[in-house]
Amino acid sequence: MKSSFFNTIFKILFVLLLILVAAPVINMLVSLSPELISYVFQDKEIVRSIFFTLEASLYATLFGLLLGIPTAYLLARHEFWGKGVIEAIVDIPVMFPHSAAGIALLSIYGSRFLFGKMFAVFGIEFVDTVFGVILGMFFVSFSYLVNSAKEGFKKVDVHLEYVARNLGASRFQSFWKVVLPCAFSDILSGMIMMWARGLSEFGAVVILAYHPMTAPVMIYERFTSFGLQYSKPISVIMIYISLIIFILLRFIQHKTKVKDKRKT
Repeated sequence: MKSSFFNTIFKILFVLLLILVAAPVINMLVSLSPELISYVFQDKEIVRSIFFTLEASLYATLFGLLLGIPTAYLLARHEFWGKGVIEAIVDIPVMFPHSAAGIALLSIYGSRFLFGKMFAVFGIEFVDTVFGVILGMFFVSFSYLVNSAKEGFKKVDVHLEYVARNLGASRFQSFWKVVLPCAFSDILSGMIMMWARGLSEFGAVVILAYHPMTAPVMIYERFTSFGLQYSKPISVIMIYISLIIFILLRFIQHKTKVKDKRKT
């Protein structure tokens, strides 16, 4: 009797959670119509912001790949003084309120501040520029790539590297041809997560670089200026894009699990 009551309560809470999360998403998904699609793609400003968001997040992800892979490898393979601090620094942006992250970035990358002045020498500015958008996206999302890649590197048996080195491969060759392919699924998952997180970023981007407008910033601007009717179409399209990315990520994770089972 007590077990039945316990299960019933948990099932009710489970259904309540599904309703709270799924209802708004489903409502947006079913609202997609030919008229809405036509409205979105006839507005060149909306189309430009959507494609710019996809492109900027991709650049942020590629930059994260360049810096994140070496960082993830070192954290996975080596023990050194201060490693826990480095891991904490990697995770900190996830815990930041993203508007606070925007203020933090503006306080050092703004044109009147230290890094802002340094980069200005090379003609790079971050306030209201593409570089600022990419930096904001990178800052709030690179943790996903680093942590996923780190777990991938940990799964690769270190003895495989030793074997490759004994067969004449250099340190770089053993990393490039042995370690990287073995950890590729986790790295790719991290890249997709980072890219998806960049697509949705608002707080850091709107403070550091309101222009050029990303899709989340445009949704906010259209909502505050014109109301729900004009912001909803962009929101629906972005939800569909995010859903496609989510399905792709789940597919990659499933394929990874299948490969791991076959190896064992």
